Amino acid sequence: MHGSFEEERTLIADACRVLAARGLADGFLGHISLRVDEDTLLVRCRGPQERGIACTVAEDIRHVFFDGTPAGPSELDGWAVPNELPLHTGVMKARDEVMSVVHAHPPRVVAADLAGIEIRSIVGAFDIPGTRLAAGGVPVYRRSVLIRNQRLASEMTAAMGERPVVVLRGHGITSAARTVEEAVLQAISVNMIADLSLEIVSAGGRLVDIPAVDMAELPDLGSTLNTETAWRHEIARLDVGTRR
Repeated sequence: MHGSFEEERTLIADACRVLAARGLADGFLGHISLRVDEDTLLVRCRGPQERGIACTVAEDIRHVFFDGTPAGPSELDGWAVPNELPLHTGVMKARDEVMSVVHAHPPRVVAADLAGIEIRSIVGAFDIPGTRLAAGGVPVYRRSVLIRNQRLASEMTAAMGERPVVVLRGHGITSAARTVEEAVLQAISVNMIADLSLEIVSAGGRLVDIPAVDMAELPDLGSTLNTETAWRHEIARLDVGTRR
């Protein structure tokens, strides 16, 4: 593996493949980043042998400065940062606690938003972290644009506020967290709720938030189960070729 951060590059590459396996990103679109220090990050880049997000390998993950210039020798030789690098750096600049940003294009989330369906806490023990995330609100950035500069990134981060996920109208989602694993798992939860919401509405049902008494009863199962075990499951699914 070229350069340093071998473990981190492998983690991001695996995470990109998880997005694809879960149906949150298709083709060659979508990218994940990880902050390395105050002004550099690791991010999935475009390379000379682009094979798509489902086939991402550690070599596709490059170390760059926030301005998109290489942070090490040969980091961008034959490679290009994603057009939406400002989407990642904008969130990181605005929020010191954010270490990883996921940008994906989940069709079901896009469809639900365009249908006027909000991400709401309609499930309980089915997905406790997802329920809590939804209960706190999932805002919408209402412009269907490519987040290709800091002006648009600032608009998006303003819409996102302090929330972990923002829906991008007619585009996709941005998920931000302390770790790559958390950022991806958040995106999976939002997509699952959007999927269920569309199914319920299509069946003629009505979306109803779970009652406060049930929300209060939901336990915090801890990061070992919510993140570590859940992530091992996502990686295992890749090994057996499971999709969705």
